[in-house]
Amino acid sequence: MPMRTECKHFESRSYPNGDTVRKCNLDLAPDAPWRCPEQCQRYERRLADAAWTHGSLTVPVTPPEPAGLDDGSAAAVLDAAEDIVNAIGHDVMAEVQAEREAAAKRGFFSKIFKRRR
Repeated sequence: MPMRTECKHFESRSYPNGDTVRKCNLDLAPDAPWRCPEQCQRYERRLADAAWTHGSLTVPVTPPEPAGLDDGSAAAVLDAAEDIVNAIGHDVMAEVQAEREAAAKRGFFSKIFKRRR
């Protein structure tokens, strides 16, 4: 089943460089941006008419499916990428926490009158 653009949880975002992100906000579409699960339990149709004012921007055309999508290789690549991001997540959070603690120790006035390097 192709991505359900009419689903409440579908999101598409375009960036100035031309890249477009198409995703499920609930992370329930492992083959995004190409497919939603066939029997998604969380599918909810967007409100048809809620007095929205629609602009001239439209959702870009879905990119063509890669050849290996049916064998699970695309999902495997995405899972591997997610594992890499999750592996460094704790280190990044520890660095941020250390910076916050160091800033708290410096005190209020040192934040205002900090030395320029």
